[in-house]
Amino acid sequence: MIQTLLSRASVNGFTEPGPNDEELRLIFEAALRAPDHGRLRPWRFILIRGAGRNRLSDLYVASLLRRKPAASEGEIEKTRAKPLRSPVVIAVAARIAEGHKIPAIEQALSAGAAAMNILNAVHALGYGAKWVTGDVCYDADFRAALGLAPADQLVGFIHVGTPTDAAEPVERPDPADFVDEWN
Repeated sequence: MIQTLLSRASVNGFTEPGPNDEELRLIFEAALRAPDHGRLRPWRFILIRGAGRNRLSDLYVASLLRRKPAASEGEIEKTRAKPLRSPVVIAVAARIAEGHKIPAIEQALSAGAAAMNILNAVHALGYGAKWVTGDVCYDADFRAALGLAPADQLVGFIHVGTPTDAAEPVERPDPADFVDEWN
């Protein structure tokens, strides 16, 4: 098990197939094991595949044009291609319970932990994944089009599929550089 965690890396190229429905259920079951202070269950997952990726692509372009009305055709096409880079896209959001004794940051962190569980589950099943964010995550109109409320946070998109090539080994830093023992 530890080797699975130590060998996970982001993948840049994807092809079909993506996980099937049974595998997706396992992936989401793993996501739901994320820590959840207060049992708010703030996680929301939006599964996007097939023609849904084209609709998402249109939302990406609309968001770009709201931010940059004079975007070049090249910028538009690059933006349009983003949701199409993998056969499965999972949007991960935190449904924030405003005014709750559990601070919003803890609710968002729980959704981030769920996203990490998704990445690990995808890897354990033999697929590749990459977690991306971008300006669309902070665009209220974009989030609303995904069915999210104004207070909800879009923590990112996880692209999932069969890797087109082996992930290049990334040199990882020494853990000792990030650990301080406090007495």
